[in-house]
Amino acid sequence: MVEMGILGLPQSGKSTLFEIMTGVSDRDSHGDPCQRGQAMVPDSRFDHLVDIFQPLKASPARVPFIDVNFRGDNAGESIRQVLNGSDGLVHVVDGFSSQNIQDILGHYRKLADDLILSDLLIVENRLERLARLPVKALKPLDQSHLQILPELKLHLEKGLPLRDMDLSDDVLNSLKSFSFLTIRPELVVINMGENDAPVANTSCNIADFPLPAIDISCRIEAELIGMTLPEQGEFLHDLGIDEPAFRRIIRESFSLLGRISYFTVGEDEVKAWVIPAGSRAPRAAAAIHKDFERGFIKAEVVSYEDFVACGDTLAGAKAAGKLRLEGKDYVIKDGDIVSFRFNV
Repeated sequence: MVEMGILGLPQSGKSTLFEIMTGVSDRDSHGDPCQRGQAMVPDSRFDHLVDIFQPLKASPARVPFIDVNFRGDNAGESIRQVLNGSDGLVHVVDGFSSQNIQDILGHYRKLADDLILSDLLIVENRLERLARLPVKALKPLDQSHLQILPELKLHLEKGLPLRDMDLSDDVLNSLKSFSFLTIRPELVVINMGENDAPVANTSCNIADFPLPAIDISCRIEAELIGMTLPEQGEFLHDLGIDEPAFRRIIRESFSLLGRISYFTVGEDEVKAWVIPAGSRAPRAAAAIHKDFERGFIKAEVVSYEDFVACGDTLAGAKAAGKLRLEGKDYVIKDGDIVSFRFNV
């Protein structure tokens, strides 16, 4: 299962953001080095399908998050131990103690530099071990590492994350065992003060900022916890906010992980199934059950947009020729409504 790690300096607001998105409080951590929770992916298409089919059960897409707690020095290694299996990072940055751009950038760089240093130490240690091996003892993977690791070392020594390098899929696969932190995709979230709420929920256009970022006021959006949807709507309307920023953070995290969702619909359940982008139909079917992949015959597919245009009914989509049969080479699209035919 893919997972996003939430990290940030102490008092940055990362644990508050984690609670806002997942409903899991750090008060329940009992001193553990991390907290795990899942956030529902906001999707108006899913909500519409639930309204149409009125199912007994509604199962939206979810993003697993892990909140990293660390104290003291050597932050990079502490984070690595917890996030060894994570696939992406949400880096929460203090933007409330100072509105000076350079101060905010400094908060970001402090932890980012620790992660870069941690990766650099791994590269250096590996190169030292390889240098001690006789040439005849080098395996093909060792030879590959001897070619690519010096390039990684030079890049990291410039203070740059590995994700900025244009590395091929083959190279990335050869580096998986290192669990580099800075090679993972990263979403920067700037936690603004309450007085900056009107600028929250928009993209940061900060000159020289290393990555696109999302603004949020965690203190304000924490007020949404425990509110009903109508209460949330009224609260946000009073603040002039169309949508809470945490929902966009969840969606961006989902996208950053390279995931899409397709839907199965019916009176029993409407469900969003999470799959890697680019998945062909049999692999997508495996998300439901391995037997669906093993015995795959055809996929009956209609896009969400065509479904809506045809009167919000599968019968209407079929009559309009929009409900079609696809074979094993069909690549499932985000938002497809799918029913699989299989035989085992």
